[in-house]
Amino acid sequence: MTTEPVIVCNALRRVYSSRSLVGGKRETIALDDLSLEVEMGAVFGLLGPNGAGKTTTVRILTTLLLPTAGSASVLGHDVIRQAAAIRRRIGLVLGGDRGLYGRLSGRQNLRYFAALNHMSSGSASARIDELLDQMGLTDAGSRPVEEYSRGMKQRLHLARGLLSDPEVLFLDEPTMGLDPSGAQELRALIPELAEQGKTILLTTHYMSEADLLCDQVVIIDKGSVVAAGTPSDIKRTFSRVAALDIRVNPGRADDVEQLTAIAGVERVNLGSADGAISQYIVYSQPGVELRDPITSIFEGRLEAISERDPTLEEAYLSIVS
Repeated sequence: MTTEPVIVCNALRRVYSSRSLVGGKRETIALDDLSLEVEMGAVFGLLGPNGAGKTTTVRILTTLLLPTAGSASVLGHDVIRQAAAIRRRIGLVLGGDRGLYGRLSGRQNLRYFAALNHMSSGSASARIDELLDQMGLTDAGSRPVEEYSRGMKQRLHLARGLLSDPEVLFLDEPTMGLDPSGAQELRALIPELAEQGKTILLTTHYMSEADLLCDQVVIIDKGSVVAAGTPSDIKRTFSRVAALDIRVNPGRADDVEQLTAIAGVERVNLGSADGAISQYIVYSQPGVELRDPITSIFEGRLEAISERDPTLEEAYLSIVS
């Protein structure tokens, strides 16, 4: 039995119109013939540079913005004709600090948003207790939100988005601005939500985050899809570089210059250093043989050399650059 996609965009287009200072009409194309599908239960990554159309897509799918042309549906409901039905079954979490009331406690914030969602007092109390526990905020639930760290605020945002136990959750750059610890805590929650059967659409600038969390990704640029598939598919198909990790002991000031001078090397990145040991990442076009010249240059100093698969970030840069 084939399951219908939970989210469908078909030739979606969004144009913003404005007036210049001299009165002329100016149009900005945010989405241009965007088509995609998200299967039930997937963690789906929507990736792209600033201005690519990620947030515009999320706003259309969550019924906050009308498309100029094309169509979109969520859970079988059209985003224009059946917006109310969609809103009852989705949750939206935005990155950043806005949307919470700093002088209210975390629990009071959730009570307020539960009332906006027409939840009864009894069911709201039980759900809020459950979510504060899931987000690790039970002890902080009675404290004013203005005393929360940024990571705690973002977990409270996530709790807000989950109040109505939505079937589809939209996460628009949820780790934006978080320190590494806060981002890691939030990322750990996403697989838990997927295991509960929720379909998650995630937008992010962090390729390692998408590689870790997403079953499928779509990369958009200038409002159009430029690549789609699993993270492994994207890395294998679109990366235009091969990577060698090398470790040299001792490292020297001219190592990068010598590596860059080898025929076929496109660039060299300095990796971590550990005392006298230096590590480098050497990028070349696929198929270029570099082991022999590198071994020759670093004779007596080369401790390790190994090929590795390109990262999603390296593939992404090959696509959008």
